[in-house]
Amino acid sequence: MKIDILTLFPEMFTPLKASMLGRAQDKGILDIKITDIRDYTKDKHNRTDDYPFGGGVGMVMMADPVFSALDAVGAEGKKIIYMSPKGKVLSQQKIEELSGLDDMVILCGHYEGIDQRILERYDIEEISIGDYILTGGEPAAIVLVDSVARLIPGVLSHEESAMEESIYSGLLEYPQYTQPREYDGMNVPEVLLSGHHRNIHLWRFEEALKLTKERRPDLFEAFLKREDELDKDEKRILEKIK
Repeated sequence: MKIDILTLFPEMFTPLKASMLGRAQDKGILDIKITDIRDYTKDKHNRTDDYPFGGGVGMVMMADPVFSALDAVGAEGKKIIYMSPKGKVLSQQKIEELSGLDDMVILCGHYEGIDQRILERYDIEEISIGDYILTGGEPAAIVLVDSVARLIPGVLSHEESAMEESIYSGLLEYPQYTQPREYDGMNVPEVLLSGHHRNIHLWRFEEALKLTKERRPDLFEAFLKREDELDKDEKRILEKIK
């Protein structure tokens, strides 16, 4: 997948060169290009923003530098996403949809946003990562890229693990433990040391149910609709947790 990110602050995307995303780029699975919108301003002072018409607090990113940057990366005809608090909140369904694309362009707003004509000219989808305000679209873009990239075959060391973790199964992830078995009086649950795979699975299933019901009742209620997919032992545990 090729991902073009348009931003006023390219230095904020250093994390995309690290860990699994960095390795995926080295392998040629991901091609992430960062474009500095400031390179496309015609202003002699290198400005890319101005005061909004009608007055108001803050500055707005001007249309021309953004249009020029979008043209430079060949955005026409590609999926263009604008990271915006006005957009629909990012969901797992949207992440899965985007992971199937070959090309994606991400526009990061800053200040009080961008000139509305940019959104009107292109078929741009506005996406938010939550009901809160950031200083700019850059952190949100990193979240989007990370969540989408990990579903692309070859990005993770073990592709199957992407579909087993946390919210992918419809439940929050069960507790995890590692060495040592005992630490400061706290012990690893015996079932995890038993080697009995079925019992371990059922323990993890029950713990995931408990966590989900406590912390994300919305997900728990949604999971109840999948009861027919469960085997008799899982149904028994679900009935106990309800």
